[in-house]
Amino acid sequence: MGKMLKKFKSLFDPIDLTKGKIWKVIIAFFVPIVLSMLFQQVYTLTDTIIVGQTLSEQEVAGVSSSSALVWLVLQFGMGCTSGFSVVISERIGAKDLEGARKSYCVQVVLSIFISLTLTIIGFFCIPYMLKMINIVDNPLDPIMKEEYDAAYTYVLIIYMGTLAQVFYNLMVSILRALGDSFAPFLFLVGSTIVNVFLDLLFIIVFKMGVSGSAYATIISQGLAAIAAIIYAYKKYEWLRIRKEDWKFNGSFLLRHLKNGLPMGFQFSILEIGIIIMQGAVNSFDINMDGSLVAGVPAQVGYGAASKIFGFLMAFLNALGTAMLSFISQNYGAGEKERIKKGTIISFILGTSLWAFIVLIGLLSTINGAYLYIFYSASKINPSSIKYGNQYLYVSIPCMFILMLLFLTRNILQGFEKPLFPFL
Repeated sequence: MGKMLKKFKSLFDPIDLTKGKIWKVIIAFFVPIVLSMLFQQVYTLTDTIIVGQTLSEQEVAGVSSSSALVWLVLQFGMGCTSGFSVVISERIGAKDLEGARKSYCVQVVLSIFISLTLTIIGFFCIPYMLKMINIVDNPLDPIMKEEYDAAYTYVLIIYMGTLAQVFYNLMVSILRALGDSFAPFLFLVGSTIVNVFLDLLFIIVFKMGVSGSAYATIISQGLAAIAAIIYAYKKYEWLRIRKEDWKFNGSFLLRHLKNGLPMGFQFSILEIGIIIMQGAVNSFDINMDGSLVAGVPAQVGYGAASKIFGFLMAFLNALGTAMLSFISQNYGAGEKERIKKGTIISFILGTSLWAFIVLIGLLSTINGAYLYIFYSASKINPSSIKYGNQYLYVSIPCMFILMLLFLTRNILQGFEKPLFPFL
């Protein structure tokens, strides 16, 4: 029992990415990250499943369609925090703990500013963004009206909780930059459990509908952020911010912005493409007279298929995230040869993961099996299966391009070269 406890505690020890066999280090660091990202998808899927099984087709479509708008804002914040972490990771590689602590301080300040800015902008832009994806407030069409109200409510509440979600991702990025990828995984597991409980409580018991799903999301993420802050404070004494750490020069601030903003825009640009696609998908559910097709099959099919796509993409995204910390730590330590070997290994791993993803993804399309994960049978019909399968048949094989993008982008970002990946 004592040995097992000791082994479990050792999982919380940060991994020095500048030492040890490269492939072992990368995999050991990658596994908790991919588990975290898979749980992040479960986190999102939980909302979809519970909403899909309990609410109307229009409310389901409202949440599903508006998720791209939610991620447009959140991905910008997440991208910024990931970019900021390059600086602290590079300082860790150089064994400069004071510089790492100052970087932490700068990231806290920037994250607060970015969160508040995103909340304010998002609040005023919701109606216009919903119009972009063909969801409009039409009192003459009760079906469209119900979908609009559901989408507006969901997006508004999520935007109001931007600070909690950005801070959670900030702490996750910082801990990974230190070489600690296991603790963020546990925080996400705990957050997912809380989210499921609150979803069931708010939606089924309290009958809060779409708003219950949104509140469950921001509360669970906020609790995870608080837990991560307390953990970092307790475990890493040198990371505790001191009075003098608040005195940093403009060039150090700009260094963080140089790494963070391009990555934030990269993440958001991908979401803009998804929003354009969502608008096109929604148009398939609009009749010639402007009313919605009963059951909104295109939105139902695409909504489920995009969730499966996101779940499978987590494997490639996690590998890219692991390489960001690997490259930046070794860059700070001046380990050029280790960087070269690590890059080659990462592309071999990425290709293997892509082959696995294609197999699993295409198998899931048989008889539209994945749709039954999210929706009750009454909401599924041949049209929704057709729309969902068409999306997966095209997008899953093309994940090879995404694999190259994730690895190349994060490797260059690790060298503090953010402009080229952005372009």
